[in-house]
Amino acid sequence: MTRSSYIFCVLLVAATSCSKSLDTKPTSSIDQTEALKTSDDVSVALVGAYHDMGSANLYGGGAAVTAELLGDYNELNWTGTFQGMTQIKNKDIPVDNYFITGTWLDAYKAINDVNNILASLDVVDAASRDRVEGEAKFIRAACYFELVRLYGKSWNDGDPKSNPGVPLVFKPTGSVGEADKVSRSSVAEVYTQVLKDLSDAEAKLPSENGFYANRAAAAGLIARVALQQGDHTTAAAAADRAINAVLAAGGGLARSYAAAFPNPYPPAPVSNTLEDVFAIQVNTSSGTNSFQTFFSALGRGDIQIKDAHLALYEPGDDRLSLFYTSGGSVFTGKFDNVYGNVHVIRLAEMYLTRAEANFRNSSAVGATPLEDINTLRKRVGLPDLSQGQLDLNAILSERKLELAFEGFNLHDIKRTKDAVGSLSYNSPKLVFPIPKREITVNPNLVQNEGY
Repeated sequence: MTRSSYIFCVLLVAATSCSKSLDTKPTSSIDQTEALKTSDDVSVALVGAYHDMGSANLYGGGAAVTAELLGDYNELNWTGTFQGMTQIKNKDIPVDNYFITGTWLDAYKAINDVNNILASLDVVDAASRDRVEGEAKFIRAACYFELVRLYGKSWNDGDPKSNPGVPLVFKPTGSVGEADKVSRSSVAEVYTQVLKDLSDAEAKLPSENGFYANRAAAAGLIARVALQQGDHTTAAAAADRAINAVLAAGGGLARSYAAAFPNPYPPAPVSNTLEDVFAIQVNTSSGTNSFQTFFSALGRGDIQIKDAHLALYEPGDDRLSLFYTSGGSVFTGKFDNVYGNVHVIRLAEMYLTRAEANFRNSSAVGATPLEDINTLRKRVGLPDLSQGQLDLNAILSERKLELAFEGFNLHDIKRTKDAVGSLSYNSPKLVFPIPKREITVNPNLVQNEGY
């Protein structure tokens, strides 16, 4: 059976007649020695790991939406009825917050999927083994990175070698609720593991891999992690590798900012755009775009855009054209397509990362900072900056507007030691609590400061 057949099986019927192994319990809820006996079994499990990674609370958009609300001071208006989201927006999060718990559980479910796959690599066909290992480690790294930057202190807040991060689990378990009573690894240990997995992934992944993780995606995530650490040499080099890999494969920036967020009418599934380095797939039968749920007037419309944000754009900036008014409130049109794929890594981010890292390092890996920033400004119809106009604030401003509402604001505030209103970047209120249910079942877990 081809890989696309497995996708059809997992997404449309979940556990039916596609193969005999799918007539058993899902692979994420049974021991890998029972489920993953053949290369075909592992292929099915890998598709399942992507599915779990793309859950509504995780890379399906939820983890980014909650980060946007937590990192907002006066640019977003929350009018929704979900108490858990209200608590996050108000920076008053109880330890039993539903969304915080959901992100944690979904991340560890995907990690458990991957650990089962990695424990079964010996049954994978030799021709596919490196790719499977690379994809699995990419997923695990992405989940651990999301966990450590949401539930742990930021890298630059005190000593990452002693600050508690999240538990590192490598042993596959029979079910999500059967994990060993693992203590929290340090922030530094989690980052080290994330970069180790991503380095392995980049070495083993192919340059082209359909809409699955490829070499460019691994390099792109390395760039994101390194920038969060303040390792600008690694960030510039990794972003450059990602850019070159995308361009070599025929990709590039979408022709316009709006084209990076395709919105057909009536709403319909769309392919990845030219600039998607990695995206979670959404269609009429599977996948969730939580950005659309909360940010779009065509969804719940719970998050509106305030004038304080709109005032940040220069006149003539094409990005302004994606805002619209509905019912007297302003919304972003970036996420209006309910079947739109969730952009996890866009090429624009890589240009911004390379520009910032090069600027901070006084280097020109791949291009000068001015060239990269002006590449993005041209796309949105703005005049080039001169060398004299380019400073760190100009680069960070371009980043904020280009990546607005995509989950970056909180993490950029932390790494640049900015503030959220009166809250310093290292306020305990800007860190998620370890979910109450996890503390209850695992006495080795230490709760975060302030909870």
